[in-house]
Amino acid sequence: MTKAFVLALSLSLVAGGFALPPRASLAAGDAISQVLALRDASLILEEDGEVRLAHQADKPMIPASTMKVATALAAIRRWGLDHRFHTDLHIADGWLWVQGGDPYLVSEEMDRLVAGLKAKGLGSLAGIGLDDGLFSPGLRIDGRSSSDNPYDAPVTALAINFNTLTLTNEGGKTRGGEAQTPLTPLAREIAARLGPGKHRVNLKDRETALRYFGEVLAAKLEAAGIPVKGGLRYGQVPAGAKRVLRHDNSRNLRAVLAPMLEYSNNFIANYLFVLLGGKDGQRGLDMARAQQAARTWVDKEFRWRDYQIEDGAGLSRANRLSARQLLELLKAFSPYRDLLPAQEGVARAKTGTLKGVSTYAGFVRRKGRWEPFALMINQPVAYNLRLEVADTLARASDVSRYCPGSKC
Repeated sequence: MTKAFVLALSLSLVAGGFALPPRASLAAGDAISQVLALRDASLILEEDGEVRLAHQADKPMIPASTMKVATALAAIRRWGLDHRFHTDLHIADGWLWVQGGDPYLVSEEMDRLVAGLKAKGLGSLAGIGLDDGLFSPGLRIDGRSSSDNPYDAPVTALAINFNTLTLTNEGGKTRGGEAQTPLTPLAREIAARLGPGKHRVNLKDRETALRYFGEVLAAKLEAAGIPVKGGLRYGQVPAGAKRVLRHDNSRNLRAVLAPMLEYSNNFIANYLFVLLGGKDGQRGLDMARAQQAARTWVDKEFRWRDYQIEDGAGLSRANRLSARQLLELLKAFSPYRDLLPAQEGVARAKTGTLKGVSTYAGFVRRKGRWEPFALMINQPVAYNLRLEVADTLARASDVSRYCPGSKC
């Protein structure tokens, strides 16, 4: 998957689906002062291990995509940064069965998987079987809507390109978004419904996602000289099937989390969130188990009160964290600070955006040190306000003037 495609996709993957407007000057007034004047805003900054500024820091707020930092930390604690997710491939009665378990199976990675099968001497296949039973077929994520936007992609255990695709209809012809992603029959059907122009869309539901996965795999197998004679089957890998390959993703967890945080990829975040809800090899994982696992982890790691975690991406408006809780989370995340997106040398932090929600949490560079901060705004404001707050936190020689005694 090309960097250009991932960057373009990221503009739609941001929770809430808001494109990022150009930097614009704010209305007159210091950015921090503007935040302190808001009714539904909280802000906290720690410096040299002491809280220097705290405004409504214990008020539970909607965190939006800053929730992804919690998911990232939980994943690191569970698997470690060198962990690689895998896909198992089995043969039963001439059928190739694929068993899902990898959140980052993109087109290039599927090429490596197919090369691995080719190296095993795999010949013609009767068909392809798809086993996505790792996740419950009724998996439902609060906050996910029925839009075509990539940030609303369904989360399935078997998925290609985060259950999204890019298509262009031009001059009566349909083209795929990337050379490494074949234009399948399903892609053509979707393109016919979209009309002219370039489109980035999600695959809507589990059935559509599995069919598309199977079609892309079949096309890549054919291109590698492994003909597929039959169609697709869905279900559990048959008893007695022989595993012919365990494909470990070329990306380790570090290389999965960095783009998840930079591009605010909801699919990856909630895939990991669901995985965290079960033991390795357990099937039928769902959001209820994931939410319980999140509560258990939080109780052990932080002992918070008055919080709510509904999903791992921050899509749900029922999520609740306080700025102080986010700060504590960030301090635990400090060894992995380089995974957070960079803001022009001023900050390394994660944004969060929903309608009427603007958040920003991470580290600002103050006096040669990285200091943790969390900003949560639960009312409509200019997108750039949070960026200006980080700029001001980095530049201000003395933040105590905003909050004498640190609390205001």
